[in-house]
Formats: sequence, structure tokens, C-alpha cells
Amino acid sequence: MVTRTSSAPYDLVIVGGGPAGCAAAVMAASVGLRSALVERRELGATLRRVPAVGNVLGFATGTAFADAVAADVRRVADSCDVLLGTPATELRADDEGVTVLLASGTAVRGRYAIAATGVRAALPHEAGWLTSAVDAPPPLWEANAARLAGRRTLVLGADRPLGTLLRAHPGAPLDLVVPHPSADAYKADEVRTDPRVTLVRLDALALHRSPEGQVTAGELGTFAPDAVFVNLGVRPAALPGTLTTTPDGYCPPDRQHPRLLTAGDLRSPRAQRIMTATGSGAEAALHAYYALRLRG
Repeated sequence: MVTRTSSAPYDLVIVGGGPAGCAAAVMAASVGLRSALVERRELGATLRRVPAVGNVLGFATGTAFADAVAADVRRVADSCDVLLGTPATELRADDEGVTVLLASGTAVRGRYAIAATGVRAALPHEAGWLTSAVDAPPPLWEANAARLAGRRTLVLGADRPLGTLLRAHPGAPLDLVVPHPSADAYKADEVRTDPRVTLVRLDALALHRSPEGQVTAGELGTFAPDAVFVNLGVRPAALPGTLTTTPDGYCPPDRQHPRLLTAGDLRSPRAQRIMTATGSGAEAALHAYYALRLRG
């Protein structure tokens, strides 16, 4: 869905409708910039998968925060065109501005752009300790605790969504088997004493599909296909084009073209939190504002 479009260049094009991108849109409006916000799903889509948050001022769930964020973006609709439902496919910068190409073939032009595309769930083939002959399971943040109650469930990896699931459903009778490599043992510290979790530290694990359609995981046993989830961490979701990436795929702000800014989890793996993403989006919009005043 496109709420409004413009043929003239925007002051700022923001790619990504998470906390960083939405904060950028609101900040841009507050200082008089005209912006476009491109998001392939709904605003705050990833936030809505977080059932419990303990480090976000004023909110206890990701859904509540996402609702507030989306309302704030709607409030500045006179200054920000929201382009939903069509993903951005490329981001290119030149001396005069930035072009964001959409999957529909539309080119959105701006004087500056903020890339806030965040991260995606890592896949089994991207984990060096895991080999899999089955289709990639869904990420743990899509798990329905009620449907898993009383069922033996395989969780591949001990990343943060594991603790989030357990905190959000403290009384749910879960039975989670969690294999993970030694290097990730520190991630399991917050759930180590939870009796609903069996942590299994190992060097390698191979998944196979049994003739009956079940998922076999070596000595860990056999699991129903709908009781297997990946929780292997994340990978940056950088767009092709002018963005400068590190060997691990992240886009540090200090390595980008002068017309390109990065915000949120896309910047680095070190500060991937909702609050830091929100602040970085607002800061990036202010950077564009001052740059426009100095150089246009």
C-alpha cells in the first residue's frame, strides 16, 4: 500500500519501518524535513513478534510499542509518505542524492537516505556446527507457546529469543531441548536454571528427515516437524548498491557515502536492542537535517 507519493526528491528516504526507521520519520517531521518511509510489511512488524520486553521505557510488550510507533508515524503523515507492501531492492547514492529502487520498479529519490533494514534470522546452513537435510524450520519468535505445551520441542541455538519466550510464558508447561555450540554458552545463562529447558552443548549436529516425516537430531531423538525451531542469532539485511559492508555484512555509519546513513541493528551486532535502534534512527534523521542545512 502507498499512502502518498511525490515526483520531487524527498529530503530523506527511510528504508525500514522498525523502531529505527519510524523514529527517523518522526524526528525528520519535527525538524521540517519531508520524507518517505519504505517498509515491505507493516510498521513495527518485527516488534510485534516480541511477546515481552524488559528494557523499553514505558512498554512491557513489543506489540504495545509497535502500536505506539505506528500511531506516531500516522501523526506525521503530512510530512512523511509511507510506502508499505513493496520491498526495496537496491539503494544507490551519488553526489546529488540517493535513489531507492522498489520491487515494483518505482524509483524513490531523496537528498539523503537512512538504511534501517535491520537483521533477519540466521538459517541452518549459516551455522558452522549444524548440517541439515530438512527444510529450514521457522524462527523461534514465531513459536506459539500454547501449541507447544507438553510437547518435546527442538530449539536449534540459544540466542536471546529463548529467554524472551520463557519470560513471556512463565507458567507454560514447555519442554525445550536446546543444542548449541560451546561458543554460544554465554547466551544461555539467563535460562540455565529454568527447568523447562534442557541445554545441550555440542560441537556438531546433523538433522535428517525420517521415513515417517519426523525430524531426527542424532542422540537428541526425534521431533515432530512443527516442534522444531531455529534460534541461531541473526544476519544483517543490507540492501545491494552503495552501502559499504564489513566482512560479516553489517553497515557501520562511519564507512558510508556522505548521502547514506545507517541506523538500528544494521549498524553492528554489538548494540542490537529496541531502545538503541530507536535512538539511532532519531540521530540519523538529525544528521540529515544538519547536512541539508550545510550543503543541501
